[in-house]
Amino acid sequence: MGDPDGAAEVRAALLRMRRSTGLSVAFGGLLASSRQFRISDMTGTTTPALRGLAIRTGSGLGGKAAALGRPLSVTDYHSSHVISHEYDAAVAAEGLRSVMAVPVVVRGRVRGVLYGALRRPLALGDRSLSAAMDAARDLEQTLAVRDEVHQLLSVAQRPTTADPAMWEEVREAHGSLRALAQRVQDPGLRQELLAACGRLARAASPGAAEPAVELSPREVDVLACVASGATNAAAAERLGLRPETVKSYLRSGMRKLGAHTRLEAVVAARRAGVLP
Repeated sequence: MGDPDGAAEVRAALLRMRRSTGLSVAFGGLLASSRQFRISDMTGTTTPALRGLAIRTGSGLGGKAAALGRPLSVTDYHSSHVISHEYDAAVAAEGLRSVMAVPVVVRGRVRGVLYGALRRPLALGDRSLSAAMDAARDLEQTLAVRDEVHQLLSVAQRPTTADPAMWEEVREAHGSLRALAQRVQDPGLRQELLAACGRLARAASPGAAEPAVELSPREVDVLACVASGATNAAAAERLGLRPETVKSYLRSGMRKLGAHTRLEAVVAARRAGVLP
């Protein structure tokens, strides 16, 4: 997938955080290792003082939030007695006073930190903290999806040696990812997910570089659910459709594939490089 480090998603999370909290400045970055992360993106800043700043886990406000795995805030950064002050010069250069730091946690592991700040020493209320945490949760979901896609693509690149049970797991996850893509608000991420699903499908059918059958995205979604053993009702629930609509998509997909049964449709879709 493009942008493997999630830089675009960090920028989007910071923009959302700043808009929803009303804070003057937002900045943050992802961990390069368990001991350090860098401030990679900023919005609302007036100087380059924070850009590229390396934050050690446990140090400063963000480093402490990363070490504890929970949000923290201070009303006046420079006079706070609850954090260390290795980064005072950069914070002062940007003129920041009230600062909050929210860790980005994926599957129990801290992956980054998002900051929000004001240039006045005002207490940051629950509303601002809640909005900042919502932005962090969105970023966490995006990173979790990226991790899963990378793992699946890694398995798909060696289909001849993959354990059969693992390959079935890839097929199940393919259907889940297609269903998830329809609920993702970010159009860029949605297209990346669908493109990754296409790569998974083609990896299972090396002879089919491009799908030989032109199925609509929803026809593929329905067939992916059917391939996992889902009934029309279960597929409808997963995809947010009516059972009658699922039946219609399945029928049209079967017609295009020249199949007479659900099993024949799944087999034909796999041979065509549409499903893994």
